[in-house]
Amino acid sequence: MRLIPKIGLEIHLELNTKTKIFCPCPNDPDEIHPNVNICEICTGQPGTLPSFNKKVLEYAIMLGKALNCKINNFSYFVRKNYFYPDLPKNYQISQYELPLCKDGYLKINDKKIRIRRVHIEEDTGRLIHGENESFVDFNRSGIPLLEIVTEPDIDSGEEAKDFVEELILIIRYLGISNASPEKGEIRFEANVSIAPEDSKELGTKVEVKNLGSIRSLKDAIEYEIKRQMELYRENKEIKRETRGFDEVKRITFSQRWKEEAEDYRYFPEPDLPPIILTDEYIDSIQIKELPEQRRKRLKEEYNLSSSEAEILVKNKELGEFYEKTYSELKAMMGVFDTKILYNILVNDVLGLLEKFKKELIDLDFKPYDLALLLNKLQNGEISIKILKDILKEVIDRNESVKVLLEKKKVIRDESVIISLIEEVIKENQKAVEDYKKGKESALQFLIGELLRKTKGQIDISMAKDLLIKRLKE
Repeated sequence: MRLIPKIGLEIHLELNTKTKIFCPCPNDPDEIHPNVNICEICTGQPGTLPSFNKKVLEYAIMLGKALNCKINNFSYFVRKNYFYPDLPKNYQISQYELPLCKDGYLKINDKKIRIRRVHIEEDTGRLIHGENESFVDFNRSGIPLLEIVTEPDIDSGEEAKDFVEELILIIRYLGISNASPEKGEIRFEANVSIAPEDSKELGTKVEVKNLGSIRSLKDAIEYEIKRQMELYRENKEIKRETRGFDEVKRITFSQRWKEEAEDYRYFPEPDLPPIILTDEYIDSIQIKELPEQRRKRLKEEYNLSSSEAEILVKNKELGEFYEKTYSELKAMMGVFDTKILYNILVNDVLGLLEKFKKELIDLDFKPYDLALLLNKLQNGEISIKILKDILKEVIDRNESVKVLLEKKKVIRDESVIISLIEEVIKENQKAVEDYKKGKESALQFLIGELLRKTKGQIDISMAKDLLIKRLKE
């Protein structure tokens, strides 16, 4: 009998609005000092009233559209009641029966993963545990969240990884969040069950909570599938429970059993009106090109392979730089080698950015600058070595391309080249004799010496012709 895993995800996404969801406090995920970005509202002081941040609504609609959801014209907030030290109101403002977005999907590897809902809620505070005491930081309290809930359509840890990677890419393309797992801007929970292949019912659901990275999500799911299958085959009970994930041992562990569903006593939030949207307003919230659309367009417009397009899609800024450089080159040259553009940008520029831990946005280096370098390379005005040397100085020290080109002009003066050839011949008599004996490698050695003397700043074709002519004399 074949057992089939069924996995659903619950994903909490922090939005990058300037202020929190129900108060004017700054929404700053980089703030390191505790309890700085707080006020009476987000710390739950008696007598305070929430005021809804409209930008959160716009961002939620954008994500709902990107995930092919139906946007509800009518939805409302509810109070989700539970007691925890980082929740001073003893309830969280969320959505329940009528979420803003529902019934969507995201296609992964030609398979549709259904999205049950995308709803708005506020984040809680954060507990920091010491050895014998715990502290609470309310900076995160009231940060706007979107919760994305999938149907149990995922069947492996690898597929879950692919799903969240594409979701994060979509979120970044929309510009609604950086969605950095390392900063806690996106957090994952997995609901895992197994059942016989021919069963119409799901198996016993086990929640794995507080997964802070994509790798942990994948590993936790794979471990949990293996654990449950072993219990099933041994005719042991699979308990309905909440489990955590040990980051060191890479295993899940039991946190608490769930005999019944938790009763959060949801009821409509009395201090906030319902969200009533017209079709015209929903249509007015536009979204830009999404990753899947860009993949298709890059392959069609620029004749890129699937793997080449994928690199430019996953690095959005690099992809935009490529397209702008392409346009600049086309204006300069009309016809040019697009493979050189791709290879220089992806292999050299991206490699140097990673080496020096820089971002394109931090540099004065623009698409026009790269187009200028490639134009001069293909016209024979600079060598590939000079181009790469310039790129290194530009990215390492943010130097000006025009200034560096002036410093690294290619030597084309015939009298200067002849003078350099005389020096090289005088200093390398053995190589000269070897060339006369028919050793072609000796010629390459002498050309290499010319390049060394000029630091690559010599017209190689011209120098080679003049060197052969002088050697024959």
